[in-house]
Formats: sequence, C-alpha cells, structure tokens
Amino acid sequence: MVPYIGVVHEGRWFLKGLGPHRQVHSEVYLPETESWSPVLDGMVSGWRNPCACVNGRLYALDCKDGCKLRVYNDAADSWSNHMDSGLHLGSSQALEAAALVPLCGKLCIVRNNMSMSLVDVASEGGRWETLAVAGGRGNNLKSWATNIWFTLGLGGYKHGKSHILHCQVLQSLDHQGVTLVIASSQRCP
Repeated sequence: MVPYIGVVHEGRWFLKGLGPHRQVHSEVYLPETESWSPVLDGMVSGWRNPCACVNGRLYALDCKDGCKLRVYNDAADSWSNHMDSGLHLGSSQALEAAALVPLCGKLCIVRNNMSMSLVDVASEGGRWETLAVAGGRGNNLKSWATNIWFTLGLGGYKHGKSHILHCQVLQSLDHQGVTLVIASSQRCP
C-alpha cells in the first residue's frame, strides 16, 4: 500500500492509501501484536480528508477549505457533522486545507496558501480564530506564524508555487501558547 493519510487514534496507527491495483486500501498497526491488519469499519470508510485526534476524539475536515469539521463516534462507528465556521473560503487549490494539526487541545487547519485557522473544539459550537493570513502581517502570534513560513522557505505561495505535503508539531511552548509547526513543501513548476 502507498499511504496518503494517516492518524494515531486510541493507540493504533491507521493508514489509508492505494493498494497494489490502485484500489483504496486501509490498514491499522496494532502495537501490542506488532502487526498490520486491514480495516473495513466506518472510521476509515468515512475518512476522506486529513484528520487529527484531540482529547481522544477523532476530527476530520468536512469541506475542502476546512470551514467544517466532522467527528468520529466510536460507539456508532460513524462520522457526523460537528462544527461549521460559517465562513466558506472558496474551492481553489490555494484555499484547500492541506493539514489538520492538534495544538494544545485545539485543531490547527493549514491551507495550501499558508493561511491557518485554529479551532477550539472543546468550546460549545467551536470557536474559530485566524492565526495567519496568506501574505498578511498581523501582530504577535499571527505575525510570528507567517514569519515562520517565510523562514522555512515556503513563501512561494504568493505565486502558487508551493504545495503542502505534511505538517507536524515540533515543540509547544506553553508559557506563551506558541507552537512551532513545520511543513514540507514541494515546488510546483
């Protein structure tokens, strides 16, 4: 299998990708037996976008631009609509959400144009906040986050030359609530 998306949930590593005959295939790694097994349940069948686990709950994007979130219900083995920002950003590739990253009990949505939103999934209805606006300069965290992208050499998004492949939390500095997010980038011709 060639994996395209993966998530750790309940101590197991789930991967979804393409099998040897280009069919969608899902597997789970079970650490207690150190083995991989195929998965055919509702969790992977409804999982189409990047997802992340926060406080034991599994969240996935429900719209290409990341304006809606779904949550997985373990007991019902199904996904349901959970939160809606009420602000659809558009359907261009630049606005497409490329990653969903857990940050200090919240979800960070990172888009191809390097804009970021933070969702407080613990608050009723979710509280949505813009962390970085593509090409914009704000203050404090917004400015810091935007500067990180340029420092990493990912500033080519202005001309549509970058595409996010992966994001990962490297370190969380609780004293200021600042988290460093690293992204891999592929330059597109």
